[in-house]
Amino acid sequence: MKFHAFALSLAVLWPSTAAFTTSGVPRTVRPSSPTSLHAKKVSFKEDSRKKLVDGINQVANAVKVTLGPKGRNVVLERNYGAPEIVNDGVTIAREISLADPEANVGVRLVQEVASKSDSKAGDGTTTSTIMTQAIVNNGMKAVTSGVNPIALNNGIKKAASLVAAKIKELSKDINGIEDLQSVATIASGSVDMGRIIAQAFDKVGENGSTVIEESQTLFDEIEFTEGLTIDRGYISPYFVKDQERQVAELMSPRILVTDAKIDNVNEIVPLLEQLVKTKEPILMIAEDVTGDALSALVVNKMRGVLDVVAIRAPGFGQRRKAYLQDIAIATGATYVAEEVGITLDSVTSDMLGTADRCVVAKELTTIVTDGKQDEAVQARIAQIKREGEEADTDFDRDKAQERVAALGGGIARIKVGAATETELKDKKLRYEDALNSDQFTDEILEHFDDEDQKAGAAILMKSLSEPCCQVAENAGMEGAVILSKVQELAREQGFGHGWDASKNNFCNLMDVGVVDPAKVTINAVENSASVAGLVLTTECLVTEIPVFESEEDRQRRFDAQGMGMGMGGM
Repeated sequence: MKFHAFALSLAVLWPSTAAFTTSGVPRTVRPSSPTSLHAKKVSFKEDSRKKLVDGINQVANAVKVTLGPKGRNVVLERNYGAPEIVNDGVTIAREISLADPEANVGVRLVQEVASKSDSKAGDGTTTSTIMTQAIVNNGMKAVTSGVNPIALNNGIKKAASLVAAKIKELSKDINGIEDLQSVATIASGSVDMGRIIAQAFDKVGENGSTVIEESQTLFDEIEFTEGLTIDRGYISPYFVKDQERQVAELMSPRILVTDAKIDNVNEIVPLLEQLVKTKEPILMIAEDVTGDALSALVVNKMRGVLDVVAIRAPGFGQRRKAYLQDIAIATGATYVAEEVGITLDSVTSDMLGTADRCVVAKELTTIVTDGKQDEAVQARIAQIKREGEEADTDFDRDKAQERVAALGGGIARIKVGAATETELKDKKLRYEDALNSDQFTDEILEHFDDEDQKAGAAILMKSLSEPCCQVAENAGMEGAVILSKVQELAREQGFGHGWDASKNNFCNLMDVGVVDPAKVTINAVENSASVAGLVLTTECLVTEIPVFESEEDRQRRFDAQGMGMGMGGM
């Protein structure tokens, strides 16, 4: 029910509070409509920025204690179950929510920075949070002193772009498993984790996929699945040849790929007769195989007339068609479907695909391809990657990545083991971080003529040193002293020299494997500059005024709403 402004004002101003009237005189009642008017608090200029900074500082102070090889942990309370002990920046940031709604806006901004770094590079969330805090705090001093915030923001963003370009220029390509292990070790904080991840990446290649799973043991393990994997098993257990392993293994099989449901044996008899003559095994991938068709296949299998296995097609709807087309391209088969004008009874042996080997288990099928379709597979992978980049949802992007992995080189499964649930969660987060990571100031400032923009660039350049200081402080050293020595060492001996916090040693970091992925560093710089610049240009902050209700007030409101809805037709 909608209230007109005039009627609502009369209802508010009317002095009568009678509970029951027989006349047509209006009466004042407690609003029972679910519609409510929420008041807003509006803050301006310095007050608005100060509240945002308060929220940003609280998140950054909680997150930055985890940075570096000697970073500490943060304990997160859970409403249900044991508290969680974590060392992952984005996980900590997401858990923080403040009672003050204005400061909480600042919290949400930092959460956005951390989430962007996590989604784009998978690591660097703590670094980006620390840099955001440094840029905002130094920028606030500049704005207070009279620097134009718009020009300051432009300077910060332009400097971030120049820094990103310089990082790309200085970065080096990964050469071999040793470099992979160095990157993974830095991201996870563990030599053993780094070794396992490097093995996984080296085995599955660029297009393969590495997934994290929970292990039933106390130790970390790694399993490799080579070839094209389908999460479907044999339709009937009578297809099993190896009773001990409960799998059906086909050597150099022919492969039929169709989206049709096979229930009439007469549709496939011509094809099967050709295969009986050539004595070639066949793997049939269809929507389903039932009725007479399934019975005929099982009987011929058990009699040794034809070596055949049938499985259901993976996925559902449009995604099923995409999976089937992937399989057809990888094996060189013709995709049999009515929509492309091909029916089952018209299929010949020339339309069947080939593979080196197929292993069909109860719930998983692995097709080891023979390499004859490599060019077509690479083209298909490039197409799927473009589809993943253009996808609207994370789910679609994940499915695209799965398809690329299935076509590209296989899957490595890292099974994480731990003694307790808390330790298991922390180790999984560390693994995920590591998986996704794979004279300078003067040069930057030369690109600026406007003094206010130059001030913004100087603020960003100063913020680049904050992670170094924080790593030192977490290791129990004086951050400013370590930073000064690192800068002096870099000037004297060139790029790549610095401080190894794990061993408290000044050395060539490249030589000892203390390296970061360029993508992670670039994302940290760009994301922190983007959000921090927006905070500095804020002149007004609008937030809801929270309404605190006791349990009795809440129950009374629910009762009033229920009564109003129940009497709506009277």
